[in-house]
Amino acid sequence: MIEKKRSSTNLTSVTEKVMPKFLLAIATISILTTLGIVITLLTETINFFKDVPFLDFYTGTILNPLGDDAQFGVLPLLTGTIYSTVIAMFVAIPVGLMAAIFLSEYASDKVRRILKPILEILAGIPTIVYGFFAYTFVTPLLRSFIPALDPTNILSPGIVMGIMIIPMVASLSEDAMSSVPNSMREGALALGSTKLEVTWKVVIPAAISGVIASFVLGISRAIGETMIVAIASGSNKDFTFDLTQSMQTMTAYIVEVTGGEAPAGSTIYYSLYAVAMTLFVFTLIMNLVAQYISRKYREEY
Repeated sequence: MIEKKRSSTNLTSVTEKVMPKFLLAIATISILTTLGIVITLLTETINFFKDVPFLDFYTGTILNPLGDDAQFGVLPLLTGTIYSTVIAMFVAIPVGLMAAIFLSEYASDKVRRILKPILEILAGIPTIVYGFFAYTFVTPLLRSFIPALDPTNILSPGIVMGIMIIPMVASLSEDAMSSVPNSMREGALALGSTKLEVTWKVVIPAAISGVIASFVLGISRAIGETMIVAIASGSNKDFTFDLTQSMQTMTAYIVEVTGGEAPAGSTIYYSLYAVAMTLFVFTLIMNLVAQYISRKYREEY
């Protein structure tokens, strides 16, 4: 009996010593993976800028990667990416936030247990299905109201991306609101506030960091979306601000070029990494700004 206890104690001691090192190794893998991605992007992007001037790439409005007179201006891709993201968030943020408020503040436990899983089913639908839904259903529907709408356009995939992101915004925002202590709600109600006033003036400010985090994740999801825009937004590389026309996003450009004949070591091949690096920096800056805003609101409330 004593030997069994001693053996169990030794095993526990070994486990306590090994587990921190094992967990550190797992955490290090993710860090090294990120470093590897950054180094790869930087190396190949530098090779691209050896052939294409930096200013020409980021200020050019013409993107024609094929042919002898190839031109690499990223502004058409940036415009398409920003437009699709803005449209998506115009759909996802209000609808997702309203759904979160209902689930957190107004729905009963029974209703919440039914509605939340149904809402989250949207997150499990493959994005290629959303892409064909945008192309075969939403676009024809919009063309009945907007006859000038092109068969492939940026408006339709933007709306469908917003529908896809609604569960993310709603679920994360609802979790943040549900974590607000009930004592804050009860105190506000005791002072004569209505339920709506408690929601907007107490609950949401208290959960604002989590709500903003849901918005940021939604924006990042929209920026990085590939299949929906690749199918429904077309491959027009013209620099335009017309929502009814076809536009190409940065992710759709990467899909198009990698699916074509882009020989390794060519300028068009390296342009993939330059576009990917732009996407990476764009998302990084947005996340840093969001963290600052979230931290500021957390300190105020």
